Amino acid sequence: MARLFGPEAVNDAPGFYERLRAEHGPVAPVLVDGDLPAWLVLGYRESLEVLRTPSRFSHDSRNWHCFKENKVAADSSLLPAIAWQPLCLFMDGKEHERLRTALTDSMARFDRRGIRRCVTRAANQLIDDFAGDGHADLVSQFAEQLPLRVATQLLGMPEESGPRLVEATRDLLKGTETAFKSNEYLVEALEQLVADKRAAPGHDFTSWLMAHSANLTDEEVLQHLRLVAIAANENTTNLTANTLRMVLTDPRFRASLTGGSMTLPDALEQMLWDEPPTAVLPARWATDDTELAGQSIKAGDMLLLGLTSGNADPVIRPDLSVPMHGNRSHLAFGGGPHECPGQDIGRAIVDTGIDVLLLRLPDIDLAVPESDLKWVSHWIARHLTALPVKFTPSHPEGPAVSSSTADEEQSDYPLPASVDRGPNGTDETSAPASAAVAPGRLLSLWGSLKRWLRGR
Repeated sequence: MARLFGPEAVNDAPGFYERLRAEHGPVAPVLVDGDLPAWLVLGYRESLEVLRTPSRFSHDSRNWHCFKENKVAADSSLLPAIAWQPLCLFMDGKEHERLRTALTDSMARFDRRGIRRCVTRAANQLIDDFAGDGHADLVSQFAEQLPLRVATQLLGMPEESGPRLVEATRDLLKGTETAFKSNEYLVEALEQLVADKRAAPGHDFTSWLMAHSANLTDEEVLQHLRLVAIAANENTTNLTANTLRMVLTDPRFRASLTGGSMTLPDALEQMLWDEPPTAVLPARWATDDTELAGQSIKAGDMLLLGLTSGNADPVIRPDLSVPMHGNRSHLAFGGGPHECPGQDIGRAIVDTGIDVLLLRLPDIDLAVPESDLKWVSHWIARHLTALPVKFTPSHPEGPAVSSSTADEEQSDYPLPASVDRGPNGTDETSAPASAAVAPGRLLSLWGSLKRWLRGR
């Protein structure tokens, strides 16, 4: 039986998935860490069937027969992803609905343009740190930093806590020997945040979550803030790095300067089809004996969702070279009642952050051959280790604003969509975004063309 933790799965995941598909069809038996049995769902339609029917395929990992039979080692690498926790991520039914509604309602209160202002500010701060060097690594200096820099503002944390929180969260996710201390720091920072917002609520996600009618306890708030910080940072970092790679290397995007058809939103959506930030989504557990794509699934069996393989299913994509512009029916954000609630915020971070970068550094290019780029892989995802680039050095420009973002510095945090911000007291949340540049700087050809491509 194929090992999901084996060298083939790590070194050539697409080839591994296609071999399993050829041998077993849309659902394949695999072994996970500790040689424990599981099912890997490779088909697009089969993945949606699992995602959309929690009555058959539960999110509660306590249903796994390997847990009940004490077969999972205490140091298993599976545990960080599937060990049950009192989070909506591991719940079904009414309790899941209570917690998820609090999350989605609180996220919905953000003003879209306010989020983009936060992203623009954070992106400019990061770019200022390396703009004068003429070279940078866009993974460590941009993609790994931007999502959590923005998240600290959305959560209502002091801006100065951003860099240290980024460092601790990245260390925690890498599982280093200092990961335990990094987790302690993250939890302590979030405990302080909850205490501060209990005493003085603000216009931020934490305050809205605490005030929601679902009546979350402080512990529930804390645990879901931790979930948001870790999950959002990991996925958005991966998506940012991969989309930057496509922007810098894919001739379809480069051709847009001379009349091609791939814009930045196109590149982002194409990446969500071709290389979703999470390759294998853990997990679901069968509630009873059932059947899926001809395979006999027993009660308590674990099913892993192959998002990358599902997106490449020949049943729905017989020709992978055909662009998927404008098509958001991919599996990158899951589906069903547990579909990622923060996907629009994630898109805004990636789209706006890269937009700012291209406007600030219009001649940016890879500093090494594309063939020299390297990845590190594990069973859930693969990560680009570095993205070296070169560009003409420039001086820090302060709060330069991207072509998709308003230039006014109106608030430290994104305001609720119901707040009127226009000069005449009108709501600007649906108004066209204005284009602005730093004083004394002419718009680059790149920026002008990008605005034209976006219809602005």
